Amino acid sequence: MGQKSVPQEITSLVGREVYTNTGVFLGEIEDLRLDLDTQEVTGLALHELNREMFADELTTSRGVIVPYRWVQAVGDIVIVSDIVERIQEQKEEGETVA
Repeated sequence: MGQKSVPQEITSLVGREVYTNTGVFLGEIEDLRLDLDTQEVTGLALHELNREMFADELTTSRGVIVPYRWVQAVGDIVIVSDIVERIQEQKEEGETVA
């Protein structure tokens, strides 16, 4: 017998901290991006960002949106793929971010 997942309100994600799977703090969930047609979460809007990771974004915007497809686990905190760190490394090396 498998465990039944208990539905949660999406607003329960607001306020949770987001970390990469390597333990780097990214920020705190402020809001969610939704696709109303499919009724799915498509992104996490983060604020209270890690200043080292998002220095450029902090000067030009309030936060960042992390695609929900990067989410690996949701619990007391949210764990996302370390792809964010690879993007930051590309920025530092002056490469184009795809």
